[in-house]
Amino acid sequence: MARVALVTGGSRGIGAAISKGLKAAGYTVAASYAGNDDAAAAFTRETGIPTYKWDVSDFDACAAGVAKVEADLGPIDVLVNNAGITKDGMFHKMTKDQWYAVINTNLNSLFNMTRPVWEGMRARKFGRVICISSVNGQKGQMGQVNYSAAKAGDIGFVKALAQEGARAGITVNAICPGYIATEMVRAIDPAVLEKAILPQIPVGRLGEPEEIARAVVFLAADEAGFITGSTLSANGGQLMS
Repeated sequence: MARVALVTGGSRGIGAAISKGLKAAGYTVAASYAGNDDAAAAFTRETGIPTYKWDVSDFDACAAGVAKVEADLGPIDVLVNNAGITKDGMFHKMTKDQWYAVINTNLNSLFNMTRPVWEGMRARKFGRVICISSVNGQKGQMGQVNYSAAKAGDIGFVKALAQEGARAGITVNAICPGYIATEMVRAIDPAVLEKAILPQIPVGRLGEPEEIARAVVFLAADEAGFITGSTLSANGGQLMS
């Protein structure tokens, strides 16, 4: 029987590529999303992957969403914490709402989503938790204090939880993408991309969502059971650590 994978923010951008990659690898996949009903419906029509709508910053909504997915598809074996937002601004102008929106969605969601699946994974002696962090969580980024703090927190979450899950057959890992050719990045002024962003990337190009998806599929596999607490950098050489 195919293992069940749940991808948060799984109907667009990197998340959509991850959902498709896991399905192609033989998983039964569910994708959660926050608000774009039209995009989610189009994704389901295109891929056959069911989508579920809830707010990952709301613990009760996450618990109910997980219960619904498991009722429909079976116990969740693989959780990909991918959902995230940006609300950029220089710190001296950053508002409380900008700070808490990003922390709640990009960091607190890891607790909200992982806690409801954790006991089941422990009972079954198998689980894969994969958190999509960011190169900016590793190095920091001006104008993204909220985002960098949340993504750095994701890495700390992974390193601590991996120690708790190891003897229960659960691995917990992070992937830190650099600049990936998503709709959001493609919307950046081409001049800024060419002059300010691409020169930072030794391979000379943006990453592709499918490259992140392949990393997720690798870490989700049964054969990756000896890899846990790791941070996999996928940034074209922008940061080597």
